[in-house]
Amino acid sequence: MENNKKSLGAFLSEYAAYIALVVLAVVLCAVSPEFRTAGNFLNLLRQATFNGLIAFGMTCVILSDGIDLSVGSTLALSAVICAKLIMEGCPAILAMIIALISGVILGVVSGLLVTKGRLQPFIATLITMTAYRGLALILTDGKPISNIAKSIGDRGNQFAFKLIGKGNFCNIPIPAILLIFALVVFFFILNKTTFGRKIYATGSNAKCAKLVGVNITLTKIIVYAISGFMAALTGLILISRLDSAQPTLGEGYELDAIAAVALGGTSMSGGRGKITGTIAGVLIIAVLNNEPA
Repeated sequence: MENNKKSLGAFLSEYAAYIALVVLAVVLCAVSPEFRTAGNFLNLLRQATFNGLIAFGMTCVILSDGIDLSVGSTLALSAVICAKLIMEGCPAILAMIIALISGVILGVVSGLLVTKGRLQPFIATLITMTAYRGLALILTDGKPISNIAKSIGDRGNQFAFKLIGKGNFCNIPIPAILLIFALVVFFFILNKTTFGRKIYATGSNAKCAKLVGVNITLTKIIVYAISGFMAALTGLILISRLDSAQPTLGEGYELDAIAAVALGGTSMSGGRGKITGTIAGVLIIAVLNNEPA
């Protein structure tokens, strides 16, 4: 009997996020006819994209025993860089690539402060959060950059810019497709690659991981770079959808991402968790915030 209780407890602990998501969805389907429509489910996926993409990067950071408070500011600064370049005549595709590279660089800076600077991840990313937000405000003079798509002369570039945020494929929003693709990629990285095992080892016991040959410094820098890239990608989707880049974009997104990772069962002390748990946490938050279409 005691073994059965332990097994049940372990099962509930392992799958709590999935059970909560299913129960929540079933209850809302029963009480709200608008919730269970196909259009609303697609709308739900679109709404989940922004938090989901950031949360995937955050999962890697937290698994390595870190935290990244700068993702919202990284999102804003990358988006502003992209918008400024487009408004100054840079081809939209090139501007988006530069913005993604900028996100990686911003993530690397956070990683270097944590590893080489020997700062606590909370303090290091609090510093970069403030600095990146300030840079976004300086670049825009505190004002939003609007009508971005209209300033793109080339139709191909204009199509590419609009596609990432507003496009559809077989009636499925492109942002939702990007979310599903990212989920598959992160699942593969964390579960099927050597680098994924290094992330878990670093978060579980950094000293032991170092003794068996894991480059702790490089692993942590890479996970922060990944987090920066995902934040920048989310920023591009947002400005494409809104056709505007604001220096306040992404405020509070770091808290939603951390909440989704924690809801998904990832240990905040690192070394334990699943990307599938994170997507369950993301969907729980999306369902709670859902406004039926």
